[in-house]
Amino acid sequence: MTRHLLVPMDDSERARAALEHAVSLFPDDEVTVLHVVDDLEAGYGGGRPPVTTGGGERIDDEPDFFEDVRSIAAAHDRTVETTVIEGTSADAILEYAREHDVDQIVMGSQGRSGVSRMLLGSIAEAVTRKSSVPVTIVP
Repeated sequence: MTRHLLVPMDDSERARAALEHAVSLFPDDEVTVLHVVDDLEAGYGGGRPPVTTGGGERIDDEPDFFEDVRSIAAAHDRTVETTVIEGTSADAILEYAREHDVDQIVMGSQGRSGVSRMLLGSIAEAVTRKSSVPVTIVP
């Protein structure tokens, strides 16, 4: 039975490690890579998020790091669905997972601690705490 995995993605090595983990450890599962454009960023000139894409086709408004996403998937003889949405990161990830019948979330952790974590919060922690599906955090 094929499961649907969600890999939240930003332009970080931790997110790339999570994608690498997902495509190598779960070779038979469907993988969707999700980038969330923060509401605040979009509202202050960060641009409008592109229309949902799929099938490995690049569109002009997608993040440049989606090229790396496709390269990582191709290195494992895989293709992944890519999509970009607007929202508050943790909430948007959880809403996408609910609306698209995601079976598991695989995501990187920035590894913040102390004051930095207290002030900035942790998207991975919020997703893990509120998710109704299993969440794998890749360090």
